[in-house]
Amino acid sequence: MAESEVLHAEHRLEYPYARSTGPIIGAFLTALREGRFVGATGSEGRVIVPPTEYDPITGEDVGALVEVGPGGVVDSWAWVAEPRRRHPLTTPFAWALITLDGADTGLLHVVDAPGPEALATGARVTPRFKPEAERIGSMSDIEAFVLEGGAA
Repeated sequence: MAESEVLHAEHRLEYPYARSTGPIIGAFLTALREGRFVGATGSEGRVIVPPTEYDPITGEDVGALVEVGPGGVVDSWAWVAEPRRRHPLTTPFAWALITLDGADTGLLHVVDAPGPEALATGARVTPRFKPEAERIGSMSDIEAFVLEGGAA
């Protein structure tokens, strides 16, 4: 074979199957599509949001699903002054760990705030969902969280 010859072969990488989300995660995603939140009851009555199928402490199956939120508290956050192309918002925002009312674990999402000076650990936030007709049962059904008492 001459050194100038380049061998190539067409190859398509694909996953031609669908995966079920199961009863726990499926219920969480369905609730998002409906504009609400659910969590799963874990050990010692802790409420896990987003829910997992197994308790992260004991490894046992989780218990009942319970409604939580919609509002919550910012536990920690980091400001993004210059959003990149693949970020969820085109204006400056914060990534935040949010504990919804009635939950014991945090949910990572974005907070659409007017600036870093407007946001603080302990701030109350509420979700801004996409219009109902656009929701598909995904975390992206939540456009962002906004500060309670004044949407960004």
